[in-house]
Amino acid sequence: MIRKIIIQILMLSSFAFAQASFSEISSMTGAFSRMGFGARGIGMGNAMSAVKEGNLVSYYNPALVPFQEGNSFQTSYTFLSLDRSLNFLNFTKRFELGKKENADGTTKPRSVVGLSVGLINAGVSHIDARDNEGRKTGDLSTSENQFFAAVANRFSEKLSIGIAFKFYYYKLYQDVTSTGLGFDLGALYLLNDQMTFSFMVSDINSKYEWDTGKIYGSNGNITKNKFPLLKKVGFSYKFNEQKIIAAVEFENSDAGTNFLRIGGEYNIYENFLLRAGVDKLNVSNFDFPLRPSFGFSYFYSLNSLKLGIDYAFVIEPYSSSDQHIIGINVNF
Repeated sequence: MIRKIIIQILMLSSFAFAQASFSEISSMTGAFSRMGFGARGIGMGNAMSAVKEGNLVSYYNPALVPFQEGNSFQTSYTFLSLDRSLNFLNFTKRFELGKKENADGTTKPRSVVGLSVGLINAGVSHIDARDNEGRKTGDLSTSENQFFAAVANRFSEKLSIGIAFKFYYYKLYQDVTSTGLGFDLGALYLLNDQMTFSFMVSDINSKYEWDTGKIYGSNGNITKNKFPLLKKVGFSYKFNEQKIIAAVEFENSDAGTNFLRIGGEYNIYENFLLRAGVDKLNVSNFDFPLRPSFGFSYFYSLNSLKLGIDYAFVIEPYSSSDQHIIGINVNF
C-alpha cells in the first residue's frame, strides 16, 4: 500500500513539473512573433539564423541581410484554424559602399551594408460579443503587429553584425491597446564557403503595458507583460555538389525552454527547391509537441525579375487543422 502511494506521488510530481515547464512559454506574451516568418523559413523548421543563401529576412538574424543578392520582396499568407490570421511582409536590400583595390588589381566594396524592413500581422476574428444575459451583440476581433527594421554591416569577409528594432502594437479590445519596443542583436561568422555559425539575442526589452482605466475607470489596472528573452546559436552547411543546405539551431529562453530546430533545403531541379524541418524540439521537456514541416519553392525568370512562389505545410498540435503558408517573392 505504501509502495503504491509513493509511486503515485512520484508520477504526479513528475507530471506537474513537466506541465509547468511546458505551459510557461506557451502562455507568455508575443506568441505570434515566435511562430516563424514566411513559407521558406517555416518550411525549414525555422532553423534559419545561419542560412545566408536565398531570400533573407532579419527576423531570423539581422546579421544575414548584407548577404542578400539583389533586392528581395516577400509576402506570405497563412491558412489557420479557429478564425486566426498570420501574415508576413518584408523587403531586404544590400548596399555596396565605396571601392578598394586588391593586391591583384581587382576591386571590391569597402563596406557591405544590409537593410531589412517588414511586418508580421496576426489576429483573431469573429469573436462573439455578448451581454450579461448571453445574447450576441456583435463581433469582436484582435490585432497584433510587429513592425521591424534592421541594419547590418559586413565588417570582413567572415564577420557580419546587425541590429533590429521591433515595434509592437496590440489592439485587444475597444480602447484597450498596447505598444512596445524591442531589439534583436545578431552576428554571423563564416568559417569557410560551406560552414556558417550564427549568434543572436532576440526580444531585448520587448514588453506590453496595459492600462484598463479607460474602460473600468478607477477600478482599472496597469499591467506589464514581458516577452521571453531568446538566445540562439546556429550552424549551416552548404553541400555545393548536391545543392543542399542543412541547418541546425539551438534556442534558450528565460522561460525555461531549450529548443532544437533542424531544417534542410534541396535544389532538386533548376529553379525548384524542396524543404523540410522540425521546430520546437524541447530538450528540457519532451512532452512539448513538435512541429514538423515541409515545403517547396519555384522560381521563374522574367527579364531582370525573378518571380517565385513558396509553400509550406506545418503540423499544428491541438488544432482542428494544420497550417498552410503560401508566399510570393520577387527579386530585382
